[in-house]
Amino acid sequence: MKADNMERNKVLITGASGFIGSTAVDKALELGYEVWAGIRTTSSHRYLQDERIQFIDLYYGDKEKLKVQLRKFRDEHGRFDHVIHIAGLTKALHKSDFDRVNYLYTRNLVEALMETDSLADSFVLMSSLSAMGAGDETGYTPFHADHTPNPNTAYGRSKLKAENYLKSLTGFPWLILRPTGVYGPRDSDYLILMKAVKNGLDVGAGFRKQVLSFIYSEDLVRIIFMLIEKGIRRKAYYVSDGDCYTDSEFNAIVQRALYRKHMIRLKVPLFLVKPAAFICEKGASLLGKTTTFNTDKYRIMKQRNWACDIDSLRSDIDFTPTYRLEEGVRKTVAWYLEQGWL
Repeated sequence: MKADNMERNKVLITGASGFIGSTAVDKALELGYEVWAGIRTTSSHRYLQDERIQFIDLYYGDKEKLKVQLRKFRDEHGRFDHVIHIAGLTKALHKSDFDRVNYLYTRNLVEALMETDSLADSFVLMSSLSAMGAGDETGYTPFHADHTPNPNTAYGRSKLKAENYLKSLTGFPWLILRPTGVYGPRDSDYLILMKAVKNGLDVGAGFRKQVLSFIYSEDLVRIIFMLIEKGIRRKAYYVSDGDCYTDSEFNAIVQRALYRKHMIRLKVPLFLVKPAAFICEKGASLLGKTTTFNTDKYRIMKQRNWACDIDSLRSDIDFTPTYRLEEGVRKTVAWYLEQGWL
């Protein structure tokens, strides 16, 4: 899987300084693409040290300025063959920020690309399984292609709005990915859970069965480029490794990776989690900060079924995960320990 056609190998990866974005940059370089990393000038270059990476700071909030930038880029470098749009908010100070960044900025970018003729081949939107809302919490059937989205978080609604906008465009070469929980080296969200396990706590929210699913970061970005290079367009995919786990099974896998022998199992009732999330969110807001533990996060923790059907990935690109959860967690924990995060 190589970008052998040197006339059509230019890729823009937005949100390139982040966990998933920087992993996508690594993969694009491995495959021989000319990589343009879309990041703010103030963003960290910690994971973007390769001298082949070229940088661009795009004004997503102002479509006219964005058009000027893209025209200049096209005149100097030609069109982007592919845009992988990963930039977005997963937590915000104000819920309206989700809509502004995840939907409006996406729309501005797409319209600017179209109006300046700056995109040659494909536009990949990194959406989320949260765009679907709550699934079947009785029979625990997975999300599937015919499932009607009904997001129950501000984040999920903003992602669905961006999805629907793309789908409304006649002939536009979009691809939409709805990954489940993404983990791997450089991620900080699952680090919180792993720290709890290291400290001997097996924590779960709620008493009813919860089914979880995961995708290792390197498998996620591999899927992106497999779809691009297969020429698949105008299709949405759920993304996971194809397996399901309970929260206890996940914690047990982390426990083995950390060689932790004894654990204290702690189940926190949802009626306690909800006010705690509200207080944490309001407290952070008063300090002018964002927090991972908020009312949106409560709804995610409350949701009992995160299983999704990846048969379309299997049939379209013959996808099988390189890393199942046990091995992926082991590699992630090893990286955390090496970095001094755990």
